[in-house]
Amino acid sequence: MFVVWRGRGGRLWRGRSASTSSVFPGGMAEGTGQSTAGEAPAVRVSSSAWRIWPSVLRWIPSSTDHIIASEKRLLSIVKTPYVQEQVNIGSGPEGSKSRWFRSSSNEPRFINTVTFDSEAGSPTLVMVHGYGASQGFFFRNFDALARHFKVVAIDQLGWGGSSRPDFTCTSTEETEAWFIDSFEEWRKAKKLSNFILLGHSFGGYVAAKYALKHPEHVQHLVLVGPAGFTSEESSSERLTKFRATWKGAIFNHLWESNFTPQKVLRGLGPWGPGLVRKYTSARFGSYSTGQVLNEEESKLLTDYVYHTLAAKASGELCLKHIFSFGAFARQPLLQRASEWKVPTTMIYGCDDWMDYRGAQRAREEMKVPCEIIRVPQGGHFVFIDNPSGFHSAMLYACRRLLSPDSDEQPFPPGLISA
Repeated sequence: MFVVWRGRGGRLWRGRSASTSSVFPGGMAEGTGQSTAGEAPAVRVSSSAWRIWPSVLRWIPSSTDHIIASEKRLLSIVKTPYVQEQVNIGSGPEGSKSRWFRSSSNEPRFINTVTFDSEAGSPTLVMVHGYGASQGFFFRNFDALARHFKVVAIDQLGWGGSSRPDFTCTSTEETEAWFIDSFEEWRKAKKLSNFILLGHSFGGYVAAKYALKHPEHVQHLVLVGPAGFTSEESSSERLTKFRATWKGAIFNHLWESNFTPQKVLRGLGPWGPGLVRKYTSARFGSYSTGQVLNEEESKLLTDYVYHTLAAKASGELCLKHIFSFGAFARQPLLQRASEWKVPTTMIYGCDDWMDYRGAQRAREEMKVPCEIIRVPQGGHFVFIDNPSGFHSAMLYACRRLLSPDSDEQPFPPGLISA
């Protein structure tokens, strides 16, 4: 039996926490049948019932409060002081046809935001995570980047510690508006302009679409392993053959039914944390070609990832509206390359499953400067796999905003210009 407890967000944290406790086994807080402040009352279970059910089947709570707490534990690794806040974006932009604000509740929405201390006059860098992730995935980068930028990282609406309104979008256009319009309302609330916008994977798709709609606010666009450049027509022969099989038909049906990986995780109940732990250990450990996570990093990231994925479904339901099966964009960025108005750098890990050649084709149509950099010993999460290589690529990408003598800066050794 699996119960998700919902809590209230809105906490404000300043600085770093010394706590490294985890809510996973070896530190997992098990359900007790009692509610805490800000949480819905839990269902009470008699002691005799607990004797019948094995301890492994006890409930695992997850809520906005749990996400923010796990975020704080993960960011205890970061040495740079920061402020965490829930930025009120209202209940919807006036006159907007998007549905990100429509649900059974008219309460204001919030975007979870962390801002790191920086030197006065540093250019602002806004970081946007990808699908199934949240801003804490950049925990290995905040210290290094904060030495050069005013770093601001967000959880997109419906993800991480941000509000999770009911997802009611029914088309690609509405779904794009959900993310683009909510980000614009966040920008207004933060009174930001002239910033560097970085987006990873699906966040890169959102960042690119935002820059196409609001280029006046973006000084430079950095897309890290961006999704969405190519369409289904460019799919490989192998994928086409797979889709023609009965297995492919099942997977395609599940995709179109919006059966997300998070639903599997929630359905596993008390076994969910173990699955996440195996994933983080494998992806950023034994199978990593770059810098392996240490034990503390792995434990805290696992804790954080579990809570961000197990909470209420919201933004995750965008998947089928933005991409077809195989992660091909329904409205690919390649089709709008000629409309690009912002100088752009695209960064890929050399082992990234995203194909950088789609970006190369787009660059041929662009009328603004565009560089493509590949980072060795890095996969799709290149900023975790090879943080030092990623930081070198970032500083080179933003050299003109960081130094007036940037034209003399050589291409970083060890990186590959594509």
